[in-house]
Amino acid sequence: MSSPSRNTTDLKRFDNSWYKPGGSLKRFLWYLVSALFFESAFPLSGFKVRLLRSFGARVGNGVVIKPHVRIKYPWKLSIGDYSWIGEDAWIDNLDEVRIGANCCVSQGALLLCGNHNYTKSTFDLMTGAITLENGSWIGAKSTVCPGITVGSHAVLTVGSIATKTLEPYGIYSGNPAVKVKERVIAS
Repeated sequence: MSSPSRNTTDLKRFDNSWYKPGGSLKRFLWYLVSALFFESAFPLSGFKVRLLRSFGARVGNGVVIKPHVRIKYPWKLSIGDYSWIGEDAWIDNLDEVRIGANCCVSQGALLLCGNHNYTKSTFDLMTGAITLENGSWIGAKSTVCPGITVGSHAVLTVGSIATKTLEPYGIYSGNPAVKVKERVIAS
């Protein structure tokens, strides 16, 4: 018996012309600013906040942005008051990323808003917004996938991958991340 015929991936047919992330001049200027002040060892968080705002990001008070942070498109980003973005974090926001107040995105974490449809020969681009609700914590080297909401005060532990919505006050671990217990915060 012969196996069923299979199609193959054909990247020469890939077309994401529908995706319009912003004008080419705006993107070019952001790439320069990002290389100089965000992806480098530049330490002044307050200055970086002002730069983000000048490119359309909505950034609250007391936000801390460490060195070596990559942000794809600041005009698709909002960060609430007193949130922290750690060293080497990558906000790959092909779609909207909303980070609430008092959130922590730890070192090397990835907020990933884009993927490809592997079931289509054309490998179509797919995007999904990410929301980190107030008080949530994304552990070091963790990944939040497209379309995910991390509930209020939920924790994604070190090296874990969120492929589904995380409930408020849950602690999630693994790949894919599963709830391991409730978060209890002492006063």
